[in-house]
Amino acid sequence: MTVSGQPVIGLHPLTQRISDKLAELQATGLLRQRHMMATKQHAVIDFSHNDYLGLAREPALALALYAGAQQHGVGSRASPLVSGYNQAHVALEKRLCELTGHQACMLFSSGFSANSALMKTLFNSDDIVIADKLVHASVIDGLQDSGSKIRRFLHNDISSAERLIERNPHTAVVTESVFSMDGDIAPISELSALCQQHDCWLIVDDAHGFGLLPSSFVNADNVDIQVVTFGKALGGQGAAILASQEVIDYLIATCREYIYSTALSPSNAQLALAAINWQQANPQLLTQLKANIALFRQLAVENKLNITSSTTAIQPIMIGDNHRVMAIAEQLTQQGFLVGAIRSPTVPKGQERLRVTLNAQHQAIDIYELVAAVAVLIHKHDNNSMQAVLVPQAVDKSVVK
Repeated sequence: MTVSGQPVIGLHPLTQRISDKLAELQATGLLRQRHMMATKQHAVIDFSHNDYLGLAREPALALALYAGAQQHGVGSRASPLVSGYNQAHVALEKRLCELTGHQACMLFSSGFSANSALMKTLFNSDDIVIADKLVHASVIDGLQDSGSKIRRFLHNDISSAERLIERNPHTAVVTESVFSMDGDIAPISELSALCQQHDCWLIVDDAHGFGLLPSSFVNADNVDIQVVTFGKALGGQGAAILASQEVIDYLIATCREYIYSTALSPSNAQLALAAINWQQANPQLLTQLKANIALFRQLAVENKLNITSSTTAIQPIMIGDNHRVMAIAEQLTQQGFLVGAIRSPTVPKGQERLRVTLNAQHQAIDIYELVAAVAVLIHKHDNNSMQAVLVPQAVDKSVVK
């Protein structure tokens, strides 16, 4: 860049800011980078994703996606309010309403956009919104954009929530069904009762619960607005907001993300519908997932890993240091295991963890070997030694599925 023909000395302020921030993130172990997934020829056993039932690679659903593209094309081509809304979207919305009991539904291309759009469209600077301390970043971003006043209650703490609700009646409470970093389950029934008592709406981000928890846990009987995603248990892409007809009519008419975005592709809507029906027709997938969760927790306890009380597919192993958790995750990758490394500030400082996510396709031997590898690496980092209490190396193959 030049000014009056003379070169400007030094970096542009934006360039300097970017450079400084990258250096700071690198020094503190917080630099996030993309990593290309391994090819089949160099595959790792993946304990990092949210495809809890293994539907993302189900051949029947790949055919459903192909059939949807053949029928409707690969994209929706326009906003839902122009010409991007068709029969595939209607069929999915109808099915979601049948499952949850809500009157109406609207689709988004991601869970993040659905949460963020909902919060900043529904609320304004006149509102006070009560939220769980660990509610998802998309909810917090949307609330901040809305200008509303956020009051946070202690995580899953009914007494803390009750105090805020009593001081702020006639407002809204926001929580998740299953929390994405801790894997624990919200006390939905208790929160619902409190909200009804104090004329508050209850809004639940059901991203990690939908398709896994009983439909009676979160539905129109106990929540006012429910957000579900198709990229977790359903193995696809997209999301939906479910609520009363009036709320959905209001959001359709006023939500900028919905009005000015190209609609979710009809082929992805058709895929999500097929995935719902596939999951409903194959209950053995959920049974196998529960068995894998139980096996992991048993082995983790036997190997003295610092796990939480989570009973869902999300199983954190607490490590407590950004650099240490990244080092262990990298060494696990080298040994053929892909595990999420969750650092602060995504989680509070001192609560850095390996985020193990189990799915129905994991074999018992995969879980045995993962726990053994983690036990060795944690002990190595603790004591600078390769000695550890291990799962016996000789696995009884008769019990391995």
